[in-house]
Amino acid sequence: MKVAVVAHNKKTFGGGLPELRRALAALGIVDPLWFEVDKSRKAPKQVVKALKAGAELVFVWGGDGTVQRCLDVLAGTGIPLAVLPAGTANLFASNLGLPTDLPTAVEVGLNGRRRRLDVGRVNGERFGVMTGVGADALMIKHADRGLKDKLGRSAYVFTGARALSDAQFKVRVTVDRKSFYNGKAGCVLVGNVRSLFGGIDAFDDAEPDDGQLDIGVVTATTPLEWSRLLMRASIGRTGRSKFVKASTGTRVDVQLKSKLPYELDGGDRSATKTLKVRIEPKALTVCVPRDPDPA
Repeated sequence: MKVAVVAHNKKTFGGGLPELRRALAALGIVDPLWFEVDKSRKAPKQVVKALKAGAELVFVWGGDGTVQRCLDVLAGTGIPLAVLPAGTANLFASNLGLPTDLPTAVEVGLNGRRRRLDVGRVNGERFGVMTGVGADALMIKHADRGLKDKLGRSAYVFTGARALSDAQFKVRVTVDRKSFYNGKAGCVLVGNVRSLFGGIDAFDDAEPDDGQLDIGVVTATTPLEWSRLLMRASIGRTGRSKFVKASTGTRVDVQLKSKLPYELDGGDRSATKTLKVRIEPKALTVCVPRDPDPA
């Protein structure tokens, strides 16, 4: 099997990239295709190069942003993605129960189960975790200004209060061509998995292979309302909050009155007035741990 590694070399995991080479060699992969980048936005070109060179499996070393850039290329190809979670939040990896130690993660990549997952697509880019506009996007945008490198996950806490106070906008949301919400909101999230920041279950019943997008419109706009919502979310009952309107569907259209930045998989994107979100069922193959043998 021809194996490729696409690595964000500013991200750390275990003993670093030298340990990755040793772990691969120990399992018989002594000369993998090797590509390093210093920014996640440079990763897609390297994935394309790996595929052209005949890669049959692509290891991605990095955080959610790097994984998103790579799955954007890999979706629809049938070539498996093996994630080595070296980022800040690693939401994609944690939702799939991927290992947090390097040797085991390599073992899963080479010998684990191949699971076919849905991906979302928003404004021309695919995502594995979520896309959103409002408080989450503002929090990520502020945190990306060098804070994540300095503070890690604490960067999101540091910028959270400011994001919540700034997030109030008018929006119209349609789901599967039917009107779903029209009014003021603090956040609109469209997700592919259950748990988001800090392990909070934003979408109580979401699964990454159910052929559906999960939609949540947060109507909380004051710090008190947000605190009540987050308390509810921390015990896994987000959908029961009066500050959340939830639904599922295969296509979501978000129309904003004014331009706002949006985010996907923890990366900020330029301001827009429109989000067009679609599901691509079973488009991505991911290496996950094998189910335990029955006792």
